[in-house]
Amino acid sequence: MTRSILENGPSTAAALAERLQLTPAAVRRHLDHLVGEGVVEGREQKVYGHRGRGRPAKVFALTDSGRDHFDQGYDDLAAQALRFLKETAGDDAVMEFARQRAAFIERDFATVIENEPDLSSAEALAKVFSDEGYAASVRALPGVGVVEQLCQQHCPVSHVANEFPQLCEAETEAISRVVGTHVQRLATIAHGDGVCTTCIPKNKEG
Repeated sequence: MTRSILENGPSTAAALAERLQLTPAAVRRHLDHLVGEGVVEGREQKVYGHRGRGRPAKVFALTDSGRDHFDQGYDDLAAQALRFLKETAGDDAVMEFARQRAAFIERDFATVIENEPDLSSAEALAKVFSDEGYAASVRALPGVGVVEQLCQQHCPVSHVANEFPQLCEAETEAISRVVGTHVQRLATIAHGDGVCTTCIPKNKEG
């Protein structure tokens, strides 16, 4: 169940039941157990754009402890290295490191678009980020046909990015360059959100 939440982002109990082909009662029992262990937490679903009537559905998202079960075992070492870099060479050096790390976005985006030219920019970016362990996907915005949401359900460096936001900034810069326009992240895992969300203009040209 935690893998499903990792790959699909914060999910309602009903959505989990459908994906896992379990009864809602079974899913809720499992969720109660995971919440009790601090692996997942319930929160009010964030709604971007027009919000309908009624209370937003409750969704369940991985906590920091839940994410630790996956691939963040080197967070402390990475944070120590960046602290040393900041102390010895300054903030500019940290930003330069972040930009070098984000270079995969432009490099791999060009390859994906060349091989699959029918993909939208957001779809190509989702493939790029998923290959780097971000479990990314694309969601359409209701009533907005010219924009898609790039959703990164997992971030391999979220704990480190909480202390060094340059990692997120460099990724956003690279996304802006490949799509050819300014983009802004609506949410980030590093800042406590359940998913990193970026609005991407829908086009075929990247």
